[in-house]
Amino acid sequence: MTALSSQTFEASIAQLTDLQNLRVWSIIVSLFGDLAQIPGDQISGTTLTQIITPMGIKPEAIRVALHRLRKDGWIESTRSGRASVHYLTEFGRKQSTAVTPRIYARTPQPPELWHLLIAEDGSGQTVLEETLLLPQYTQVNRRTALGYGPAPKGLDDLFVASVSDLSVPGWLQARLFPQDLVEACQSLLEALNNIALPEPGLAPVQVATLRTLIVHHWRRIALRHPVLPVSFAPDAWAGEACRARVFQLLDRLPQPQLQALESPPSA
Repeated sequence: MTALSSQTFEASIAQLTDLQNLRVWSIIVSLFGDLAQIPGDQISGTTLTQIITPMGIKPEAIRVALHRLRKDGWIESTRSGRASVHYLTEFGRKQSTAVTPRIYARTPQPPELWHLLIAEDGSGQTVLEETLLLPQYTQVNRRTALGYGPAPKGLDDLFVASVSDLSVPGWLQARLFPQDLVEACQSLLEALNNIALPEPGLAPVQVATLRTLIVHHWRRIALRHPVLPVSFAPDAWAGEACRARVFQLLDRLPQPQLQALESPPSA
C-alpha cells in the first residue's frame, strides 16, 4: 500500500468512527452479514482482529463481543489448528438474510397497495402487537399500524381499511422519520461525502474495514425506516442521497474474497 493510499484509508476511518460510539457486537454482525453470510463462510480470529482494530476497537473488546454473540446464538467458534475461526449459525444467517434486501436495495420500489389497522384497547391491541412483528407493518401509534400489500383476512379484533390515496400530515412524517434518525442520516451523508474515493493499493483487510463501517452505519439507518413513498419523508430527510453515496463507495470497494482476507500480506 502506498503512503498516499494509507493516508486516505486512515482519514476515511476517522470520518466513519467519529459518527457515534461503535457497539462491537453490532459491528461484527454487520461484518459477517456483508462478508461471510453464506453457509461454509468463516473468518479467523486473526483476520477479524485485523479488520476491526483500525476502528479503534481493542482485541479484548472483540473477544467480549464474540462471547456475547455465541451466547445469543449468532456466532459459532471452533479451532482450526492453533487458530480460532468464527462463522454465523443457522439462526445468524437467517437474521442476516432477512434484512439483506433492506440494506442493499439500490432503488427500492415503494408498494402501491396499503391498508390501515386500528385496534381497540384490550385484545385488539394484543393482536396489533403480534401483527407488527411482520415486516410489512409500520407502527403509527399505540393503536394504529400502516401495512403494505392487500388487506389481511381474519383480524376480527381490528378495524381493517384498504387505502388507495394517502395524505401525509407533518405529524406522521415526524413519527415515521424522528429527528434523531434524520440527524443521523445527515451526519452519515456528510461523513461519506468527506471520504475520498478509494485508490488502488488498499489491502483486502483494509477494504473490509471500510466496507464494514459503511455498511454498519447505513444498516442502522436503513433498518429504522420502512420503504415508503417520497411523500412520507420530511424535506430534511437525506435518505436517498445517502443511499446513492453508500453504493458509490461500495462499488469502489468490491467485496474481498475470504481467501484473500486470510492470506498473509505481501512483503
